[in-house]
Amino acid sequence: MANRFVLNETSYHGKGAITEIANEIKARGLNKAMVCSDPDLIKFGVTKKVLDVLDGAQIEYEVYSNIKPNPTIENVQSGVEAFKKSGADCLIAIGGGSSIDTAKAIGIIIENPEFADVRSLEGVAPTKKKAVPTIAVPTTAGTAAEVTINYVITDAEKNRKMVCVDVHDIPVVAVVDPDMMSTMPKGLTAATGMDALTHAIEGYITKGAWEMSDMFHIRAIELIAKNLRGAVAGTPEGREGMALGQYVAGMGFSNVGLGIVHSMAHPLGAVYDTPHGVANAIILPTVMEYNAPSTGEKYREIARAMGVAGVDSMTLEESRKAAINAVKQLSIDVGIPQDLKDIVKMEDVDFLSQSAYDDACRPGNPRETSVAEIKALYLSLM
Repeated sequence: MANRFVLNETSYHGKGAITEIANEIKARGLNKAMVCSDPDLIKFGVTKKVLDVLDGAQIEYEVYSNIKPNPTIENVQSGVEAFKKSGADCLIAIGGGSSIDTAKAIGIIIENPEFADVRSLEGVAPTKKKAVPTIAVPTTAGTAAEVTINYVITDAEKNRKMVCVDVHDIPVVAVVDPDMMSTMPKGLTAATGMDALTHAIEGYITKGAWEMSDMFHIRAIELIAKNLRGAVAGTPEGREGMALGQYVAGMGFSNVGLGIVHSMAHPLGAVYDTPHGVANAIILPTVMEYNAPSTGEKYREIARAMGVAGVDSMTLEESRKAAINAVKQLSIDVGIPQDLKDIVKMEDVDFLSQSAYDDACRPGNPRETSVAEIKALYLSLM
């Protein structure tokens, strides 16, 4: 079987990388951009850093900001109409997964109008054309949406998140500039960082994992374990390390899939608007314990990448416990809640469990599961 790998055409990394945006637009013969960014980033002047680059290069643009933290079908539909009216020929997505995912869906529908019904994009949609040329500029170190072929849109009517997978949606250019992440508050830094760790760990143990993806995921775990505490404390070195670590994790998991941590986190975002990174962080250690029997020696390597000493002398069971405990400790150190008691309502557990089982990430889980077993995992966290 052939293993496919899809990455950005071009990516830029490091402080000041956003200055390359104007060069990329001009080099590609593009003329006007629709800038997708959420209201808070505009309010706090983060988006302006990129707009200043465009102004300096005399590149035309319009700003679209009807984007919620968990973007909805309506956000996408109004974005499609805004793009059509703007006369733009490219998209610049500035933000976390919300802005970038919205831009991905807009870009796909513009070039594939037969998928104007956003629900038709769920799963692996058979689109024919590449999305509108998109430059993605992440402002959080976690989702890696700038390098993935995935995006998530909330169906507000049905209280569920739709996971969409499409090789045609990947941004042509990713600009990973830690300066764009410097205003993230501690809580968001912690949550998005644990999201990145979840990507790396789930991608490493998923059914589709292979040598090339393993290479990215192990390095991502090392970078995140080394830098997340510093990033939360606000050190430049920590933020720069996390900017790279989350991108490297995205290079891997985008191509091999995830597992039931994400399956269980998605309904929490749809039903309670729980921040995705927080949901992942709470669920991750419990699901790691559940999945351990189906992971061979991989937890030993996770423990090593997390900085645990003496892993070679441990038994298999000891190495698995060491990996799980290292993840738990990192989560505690950066201030993540340790259970779902203040989030989940008992009357919703059946709906959440079925939604998680139906989620597109579930088939990649290394251990076969069921609705009943997912329900038991939710209950154990309450």
